Amino acid sequence: MVKNDKRIDAYIAKSQAFAQPILVHIRELVHIACPDVEETIKWGFPHFDYHGEMMCSMAAFKQHCSFGFWKASLMKDKNLILNARAETGMGHIGKIMSLDDLPSDKTMIAYIKEAAKLNADRIKKKSAASKEQKELIVPDYFLSVVKKNKKAFAVFNDFSYSNKKEYVEWVTEAKIEETRISRMKTAVEWISEEKVRNWKYLKK
Repeated sequence: MVKNDKRIDAYIAKSQAFAQPILVHIRELVHIACPDVEETIKWGFPHFDYHGEMMCSMAAFKQHCSFGFWKASLMKDKNLILNARAETGMGHIGKIMSLDDLPSDKTMIAYIKEAAKLNADRIKKKSAASKEQKELIVPDYFLSVVKKNKKAFAVFNDFSYSNKKEYVEWVTEAKIEETRISRMKTAVEWISEEKVRNWKYLKK
């Protein structure tokens, strides 16, 4: 029997009209592929857990939706990772603006089943991070401020490592407190708008 979390019902109902059928469909596919999945809300957006671990999540923004896997780095289709790195806040499927932007149901179900098996087999995310990644430390004050803006926090968590690093370094390298506070405020604003640190210099 499908167990729906009423908080996710409310999340979908409050989402933009274009996003509602997308979220409903993704949710249905997750339950088809993994009947014993557990729904929950983490960081302000819907998550699907399996065997006591996060498996996948979805989110709705003003103009697009995203869907991603917690252990995407261990999955066979490397396009999932490439999609996540290509743009910020786009999850592992890419920018989803309509049902047509989703992979076929067959492909989606295969992805979800693979993710579920990783959890069922207790396969852990690779703990051996690169030397560069080990050196990235996000200050408590930085996370504290970002968490106050739910959208910014969700987008920041979806950022690639390099995009997170650029923001953290920009804020922490400020030489005086006033500059740090000003940069922190700007960072939250830009992140909530799904912009990378150097968005002004990106080719349109």
